[in-house]
Amino acid sequence: MSENLDLVRSIFAAWERGDYSSADWADPEIEYALADGPTPGHWIGLSAMAEAMRDWLSAWEGYRSEAEEFRELDDEHVLVFLRARGGRGKTSGLELGQHGGPGGAASFRLRNGKVTRLVNYFDRDRALADLGLED
Repeated sequence: MSENLDLVRSIFAAWERGDYSSADWADPEIEYALADGPTPGHWIGLSAMAEAMRDWLSAWEGYRSEAEEFRELDDEHVLVFLRARGGRGKTSGLELGQHGGPGGAASFRLRNGKVTRLVNYFDRDRALADLGLED
């Protein structure tokens, strides 16, 4: 297993516990994006990523991301198929992860032991299309 895959697995180990407090894995100038879903956007840098993640997490109680599959695409890219678990909308009461369909995905670009780009997708098929892959 590569160092990149090990790093992404360690990130998800924390996220699966609902722990989003560390960004030691991120490059200071990380590109962070939400490609689709209710609040798409693009941010640059650790503080911007942290603010975007805080905004997202603040809308949910008990939100966790659970990895279903890790795919090492090349020397710099790891794709993770994931499912949101345990989250309930604070305002709507909506329960995440109970709708049945395929989950989302996260695309990681890594260089020199740090994540330089992270793109989260609600729609797994969109991630595959963006990356030029077929399921």
